[in-house]
Amino acid sequence: MIFDIESGNKTAITKHQKQKTMINVTNLETSKGNAAANQFSVRTEKGLYFQSYSSNIVFIPNDGTPIQLDERTWDYSKTTGKYRNMFLGETKKETEKKIASGKYILTNLN
Repeated sequence: MIFDIESGNKTAITKHQKQKTMINVTNLETSKGNAAANQFSVRTEKGLYFQSYSSNIVFIPNDGTPIQLDERTWDYSKTTGKYRNMFLGETKKETEKKIASGKYILTNLN
């Protein structure tokens, strides 16, 4: 049995099947260049996530579909907002405009 991180499902595989799930997790950096506690960039085969503590905040898909923000946690706290802005390279006001225009989608990422 293997555990599929993307779907959260356990699946059986035969000895001839090989599944490689590539995941790369790195801490975001503080303004001083140190690792930011509990603030992560998570790269998967499907795209890039910003995760704050154990919540997915932003997902940037590799397939070119719109960027997704979690509808409940995208603006959860001042700290989450600070690192979300850093991750997206924009201000909260710019993010809100992109949500309103449909360029970003609010959805359930958790």
